[in-house]
Amino acid sequence: MSEALSHGRRAEFLAGIRAELPILLGVTPFGMIYGALAMSAGLPPDAAMAMSSILFAGSAQFVVTQLFATGTPGLVIVLTAAVVNLRHMLYSASVAPYLRRLGPAWKGLLAYLLTDEAYAVGIIRYRRGPENGHGHWHLLGAGLALWTTWQLSTAAGIFLGSQVPASWSLDFTLALTFIALVVPALEDRPDVVAALAAGGVALLAADWPYKTGLLAATLTGIVAGLYAARWAAGHPDRRKATNKTPPERP
Repeated sequence: MSEALSHGRRAEFLAGIRAELPILLGVTPFGMIYGALAMSAGLPPDAAMAMSSILFAGSAQFVVTQLFATGTPGLVIVLTAAVVNLRHMLYSASVAPYLRRLGPAWKGLLAYLLTDEAYAVGIIRYRRGPENGHGHWHLLGAGLALWTTWQLSTAAGIFLGSQVPASWSLDFTLALTFIALVVPALEDRPDVVAALAAGGVALLAADWPYKTGLLAATLTGIVAGLYAARWAAGHPDRRKATNKTPPERP
């Protein structure tokens, strides 16, 4: 029994790493650019690395670094980082039902590792994966793969400094990877409505300060998806069966 449990956990952990690999191709140059930007902004190397390992939030790190370079007061920097990361509250609320039976240590670890990229592959696993009670190991594998890559790419950017060309700002590679992940996950009409609404707002609000456009897009997608789901509930013939929410056990 214990051997079967160990095998299941290991399989889920490795599956999480594999699911994250395509995204890591876009994350690597992104992390290197952050490291180089931190050096040009005057951040000490150890502070730049500490931000990657403690804050561990790419968008917030770029914003914080830019504000630091312009001499922005510390309180403003902290509040801005909090606003940029507000979307993580929505991610947490989305995966919370799947993790409700885990202990505080597990929840704390997964909350720390929960990023845009880890959430993207994790929620697909929870919605489509087997109900084996080991899904949190998949999320752990995805999160650790991303965390390790982010630390290494940040260190490389710090070491190379100005040698990292600005043309490496390959934000579009991350966007394309997310599209490739999201499109297959659109299983019913509410999913499609939510994705289209969020995508439209994201385009319209792309120039909003402090990444607030991303937060607005996320909230819009949630509201649109909820309304579409309610509409579908009144039209059973047009609704697909919903996925079950499996309990988790550590």
